[in-house]
Amino acid sequence: MNAFDQLVQIVARLRGEGGCPWDRAQTPESMRPYVLEEAYEVLEAIDRGDMPELREELGDVLFQILLLSRMAEEVGAFDLEQVVSGIRRKMIDRHPHVFGTEGGIDPEEVGIEAWERRKALERGGRGSSLDGVPSALPALLRAHRISEKAGMVGFDWPDLSSVRAKVAEELDELDEALASGDEAHVAEEFGDVLFSLVNLGRHLPVTAEDALRRATAKFEARFRRLEASLLEQGRSIHTADADELEARWQALKEGR
Repeated sequence: MNAFDQLVQIVARLRGEGGCPWDRAQTPESMRPYVLEEAYEVLEAIDRGDMPELREELGDVLFQILLLSRMAEEVGAFDLEQVVSGIRRKMIDRHPHVFGTEGGIDPEEVGIEAWERRKALERGGRGSSLDGVPSALPALLRAHRISEKAGMVGFDWPDLSSVRAKVAEELDELDEALASGDEAHVAEEFGDVLFSLVNLGRHLPVTAEDALRRATAKFEARFRRLEASLLEQGRSIHTADADELEARWQALKEGR
């Protein structure tokens, strides 16, 4: 028995009679936060370039997949073999230039747009071109994928300058909303600004979710250094005034 089969047996035992009470009590609904947490831990490992950590986190994700598959098998919905055979067939169908009889590889037929066209063919003309973007995705990432899908059918700005002008337009409308004092209008226009910035990122191209994660990490690291610089002098950030904090912040930005 190989390592994968052994893990499958471990999951079955955890869920079976005499298994782990916690694992036996879980449902697909209760697993939602753990699936998300493990996926984000994979992202963190990728961001850090930590391959041993990535290996470990991928194992945690695999465990979630096996556990959810076992739950489905217990109620007669599907089993692990069907999960594997389903994704196997999907990958073969969506890569005809690799597994099919197509002659040669046309670069225009192997990108994300070709992928989306094949997905549309699978739907048989049913549904929307925007289908397939999970509602549970983080808001910035979901905005990127929704606008990307719209762009693939021609609903998009023609160039970078056009979408940059849209950002300026939305900022002007946010200023008008702020001046009006209407909180609902401010919230709406602020959302429009964020959505336009996501689209600007697509045309750069930059994924807004990734860019914001990196910017937040940069801010966090610099802020922690700011706190540390005060602690070295036996002081707390709570006792420093705004002018000093700004001066220290600028010094950290300049590498001083």
